[in-house]
Parts: sequence; C-alpha cells; structure tokens
Amino acid sequence: EGVVMELADCALPLLAGVLPTANPEEAFKDVAAAFLVGAMPRREGMERKDLLSANVRIFKEQGQALDKVARKDVKVLVVGNPANTNALICSKYAPSIPKENFTAMTRLDQNRAQSQLAAKLGVPVQDVKNVIIWGNHSSTQFPDASNAVVKVGGVDKPVPAAVNDDNYLKTTFVSTVQKRGAAVIAARKMSSALSAAKAASDHMRDWFLGSGDRWVSMGVISDGSYGTPRDVVYSFP
Repeated sequence: EGVVMELADCALPLLAGVLPTANPEEAFKDVAAAFLVGAMPRREGMERKDLLSANVRIFKEQGQALDKVARKDVKVLVVGNPANTNALICSKYAPSIPKENFTAMTRLDQNRAQSQLAAKLGVPVQDVKNVIIWGNHSSTQFPDASNAVVKVGGVDKPVPAAVNDDNYLKTTFVSTVQKRGAAVIAARKMSSALSAAKAASDHMRDWFLGSGDRWVSMGVISDGSYGTPRDVVYSFP
C-alpha cells in the first residue's frame, strides 16, 4: 500500500492506475507486458545459483498464471535472479505463450559495459553503442566490445581502436562488468535497484519500439544460433 501511495504521489502523467495484489492471476489478467521482479533476493557472498530452489516455486506459479490469464502475445521480462533459469522455468509452465515472448534481463550488464567504456574513453555514455553481452546474467557472462562503436569528434570509430589497449578489453573491462553486481552489493549491502529498474525500462521500451541502429542484448531461448545449445536461455545481441 505504501508503494501505491508513492506512485500516486509521483503524479506520473502516464500512470492510469495501480492494482496492489498478491494473486498472480489477478495481476496478470490480460497484460501485454510483464516484469517479473519478485524473486528471492541475492545477499552478499551469494552467487545467483544459490537462489535456484526457492525461485523454481515462484516462477512455476507465475508461468502457470500467465498461461491462464495473460494475452497470448504478452512480452515477459524476467529480472529476478537467476534470471536466465527463471525465464526458462516460467516459459516451461506457460506452454500456450510463444517461447520467444520470454526474455531474461542482460540490459543491466550491457548498460554497465557501455558506461565502463564511456568512462575509459572520456565520452558521454550515449556516444558508445553496440557492446554485446553473451551468455548468462552472472559472473560467467562475456561482455564483448569487439564490435562496439564510439563517436569521437562527430565520427564513429571502432571501440578497440579508440581504446587502443587489447589487454584492458580482454581482462579489466570483462572482469569489472562480470563482478559489478557483487561490487554494488558489497558497497550498499543490497543488490542493484535503481540501475536494474532503468535497465528493465530500457529493455521493454526497445522490445516494443525497436532500437534503430543500436544493438541490444537480451537473454532469449536459444534456437541454436552461434553454435549455442538449443532451448537454453542465453544472452545474444
């Protein structure tokens, strides 16, 4: 109820109403977009896999509710960790909704990678594009700047040429992005909140409206592209 009050107090022009409920079928009735953020929270010293058993129950229930009452073209974004696994579980329990409508969020990793490169190059963050996150939303992900582009003096340059430090791009850059979630937890004793919400908003906006010539990364159910195993949730550009 307190969150509902705060949302009202924001006087948001695009907010038509809020339905507070603990019933997934009530929450998901006829929805076109679902942000699944309710998962067991990750604490300091925990890896995302430590959350697995508690979250199977949560995402099974939510998948079944989506299957029963949501629109069949609903776009589902799983934010709660372990996001890739949770998205797969949710999809399995919603067989009437197309697999491609289930995604796991790696946009926060993409935004982190973009921000690190912008800081390294001393440019505004919007001047860096086409960084890729491959794999799992965890410390095993691979942030890839090999195809990224940066605008320098009004001209697009490949990021590897602009950085001119292959060792940085293969080591420090990769490990900083991989470990950023843990670094945030260590600093604030809670997992990422505002940055995750911003990334979820970015992800869903681009999914609905497109992203022009900017590449975006999302965890999706693999069709075998790039030699990945089929039917695992994997982050692709």
